[in-house]
Formats: sequence, C-alpha cells, structure tokens
Amino acid sequence: MQTAHLEALEAKHHVLDQRIAEETHRPLPDQSLISALKRQKLRVKEEMNR
Repeated sequence: MQTAHLEALEAKHHVLDQRIAEETHRPLPDQSLISALKRQKLRVKEEMNR
C-alpha cells in the first residue's frame, strides 16, 4: 500500500512540474498561479519524504 501511495504522489509531483513549466513558457505567465503550483509541489515532495 505504501508504494501505491508513493507512486500517486510521484505522479502528482510530475503533473505539477509540467503545469509549472507550461505556465512559465506562456507569453504572460501568471506569477500567482506559478507560486501556488510551486507550493503544492513542495507539499507533495514533503509528503513523499515522510
């Protein structure tokens, strides 16, 4: 069960990473959205390290 949870967190981390990259490469990136996505990504990473 632990590995399934970790795999789900890794998948979520990857999706957030992609969304951050997509937003960053837009002509007028939304900095508040990028900040929110980065905070979410950090929370997921912290959960993965527990």
